Amino acid sequence: MAHRIVTQVIITGARVFGRAFAEAYKQAQATGKQAGAKGRGGFTSSGLTLDEACKILNVKPPVAGEASLEHTMERFKKLFDLNDPQKGGSFYLQSKILRARERIEMEIREAERKMAQEKEVREGWNPKVYKDR
Repeated sequence: MAHRIVTQVIITGARVFGRAFAEAYKQAQATGKQAGAKGRGGFTSSGLTLDEACKILNVKPPVAGEASLEHTMERFKKLFDLNDPQKGGSFYLQSKILRARERIEMEIREAERKMAQEKEVREGWNPKVYKDR
């Protein structure tokens, strides 16, 4: 009789665990699809979108890979220095400012890489040939 009760408890537990695992898997797939659908404005490893990064540094988002990187760096340096923990600032805000700058730079580098690829496709590949004299 006891073995029957133990068996029922094990089977019931396995069913509950199986259903919970299946539901968690479905949610993970849905989240992955949603993040993939966001595309350009999606989250990165730092967790910031491009819009959030631009709002943190109070700069305009890069358009077609062109942005005032000098203006972005000026804003970064100013805000980073203002939030220095040794001067009474916040380490959390300082790290957010750093991640915002990194996110904007990543976006600009990605756009430059795409533009270089498009240029190479239009003009063809021209390897640099060095001649010996």
